[in-house]
Amino acid sequence: MKTILIQVGKTTGKHFVAGISDYAERISHYMPFDILTIPELRNTKHLSEDQQKTAEGELILKQLQSSDHVVLLDEHGHEFRSVELAGWLQQKQQSVRRLVFVIGGPYGFSPAVCQRANEQLSLSRLTFSHQMVRLVFTEQLYRACTIIKGEPYHHE
Repeated sequence: MKTILIQVGKTTGKHFVAGISDYAERISHYMPFDILTIPELRNTKHLSEDQQKTAEGELILKQLQSSDHVVLLDEHGHEFRSVELAGWLQQKQQSVRRLVFVIGGPYGFSPAVCQRANEQLSLSRLTFSHQMVRLVFTEQLYRACTIIKGEPYHHE
């Protein structure tokens, strides 16, 4: 199973970039993993929030294949404990060819992206910056991989 993270806008903080790169490299030892960055929209001052979400949504949808299993990282999504996420991921590995996680822009997802999604996943009930979510997500994906393999990274 190939796993892809689509994110809107590049990661800017050097510490975030370093952490995300580290976890992405670790994940790639367990499964094919790519991060695809959609450029931030330019000249958004004249666009409403809905127009921005629609424009970002079109760019996100262009990256998806019809057979993709799409999971939106959204505060209203389903919450898992790390062990539960690992079980969920293991089940997806048996049934999905491409698992695509999406982190939207600052205003969330367009209705078209929400309609296309198969699931929504929340990393926490807390609110994180988009930069932080990328790091937390890659760490949790790596943690799930180690749990599946029975490696000692996760302690419970």
